Amino acid sequence: QVQLAESGGGLMQAGGSLRLSCVASGSTFASSAMGWFRQAPGKERAFVAAIRWSGGNTYYADSMKGRFTISRDNAKNTVYLQMNSLTPEDTAVYYCAASTPYNFLGITSTRGYPYWGQGTTVTVSS
Repeated sequence: QVQLAESGGGLMQAGGSLRLSCVASGSTFASSAMGWFRQAPGKERAFVAAIRWSGGNTYYADSMKGRFTISRDNAKNTVYLQMNSLTPEDTAVYYCAASTPYNFLGITSTRGYPYWGQGTTVTVSS
């Protein structure tokens, strides 16, 4: 069983930056694709970014390209989401998710991930 724990959320003014972290338990991290999703109040959970197990392939939602960067450190079982140029529209609960080993199908949707963290809240004020 994989357990995920996000951290790094908080209150930020528009234009600022935050880095979210997600630490995974278990021995399959290095072989799992990892994703970040977010859920704003009253909206469905939406894809933000994903990264394959080697870190060589990354994927972003269109509105995050150029502002957000996903990365991972397999030695630390940690995936990161660097968020720059934040706007109030980025306000949401951010979740990290892990795929099953060596699966990259559907990793830009919630269907690709059986394991989820509890989320960390990001609030961006104008």
